[in-house]
Order: sequence, then structure tokens, then C-alpha cells
Amino acid sequence: MRLSILIAAAAATVLACAAIGTSAYAHEFKLGSVEIDHPWSRATPPGAKVGGGYLKITNKGTEPDRFIGGASPAVAKLEIHESTTTDGVARMRQVKDGLVIEPGATVDLAPGGTHLMLVGLTGPLKKGEKFKATLVFERAGSVDVEFAVDAMGVAAPVHSEHGAAE
Repeated sequence: MRLSILIAAAAATVLACAAIGTSAYAHEFKLGSVEIDHPWSRATPPGAKVGGGYLKITNKGTEPDRFIGGASPAVAKLEIHESTTTDGVARMRQVKDGLVIEPGATVDLAPGGTHLMLVGLTGPLKKGEKFKATLVFERAGSVDVEFAVDAMGVAAPVHSEHGAAE
């Protein structure tokens, strides 16, 4: 009997440690039925006034939600932007009405496509650092997240085992 209790306790400890390690690595945030996966940004050179923010948003609910935007002490404005290329000409424009996230859908805000425009940086974004932001959804409300800053020019985030940029 005691052996089975010890085995169960050991198994519970291992599972708890694994869960903590996974969530730190995954760098995820949740608000009701909305899940935000690995918010990240690229480092910026000194004096830069703009940067980009990237993340994945999944709606696990049964109703659509709309990602409206957000705010951060690291910037004057945090806007949703869309990049398109037509006839070889790249254009970027603000998405004024936000992004609808349908039930069961994932929206990927990534370099070269829809992304967050970080306007009026209060200072350079430095590789390995993090900055806080609040993201706002029409139905779910507001959620505080943390963006990991990766190297300049990377196409996708590079994470360490602790969820931070390498």
C-alpha cells in the first residue's frame, strides 16, 4: 500500500514539473476561450520608432471573437496591420475594424502578413528582453501578455527551453 502511495506521489510530482516546464517553454496566455501563443518581436536598432509584434490567436469557443488591438508601455500605439503585395508592390495598412477569429480557428500574426505594428517605441527592443502588453478582444475582454524579443531579421521565433528568446 505504501509503495503505491509513493509511486502515485512521485508520478504527480513528475507531471506537475512537466506541466510547469511546458507552459514556460510554450509562452502561452489564455483568456476565456481565447488562447495566445508565443507573443514575440524582433530586436530594433537604436533610434527606431516602429517595430513588429507577432503571435498566434486561437478561438476555442463556440462564438466568433474580434481582436481589436491593445496597448503597451513600450510603445505609444499598438495597431493591427496587414501587409499585401500586388503587382510586385508591397503595401501595409492598418486593420481598422480588428480581426475576427472564428470558433475553432487560429489566426497567425507573422512577419510579411498580418501583424502588430508597434508605433512610437519608447526605446529599442533588445534581443533576450521581454516587454508587457495588454491585448483587447471584443467578447473575451483584455489579457496581459509578455512579448519575447528575438534577434533582428529572424523570420520566426527562436526560443530557449525557458520560453525566452535566445
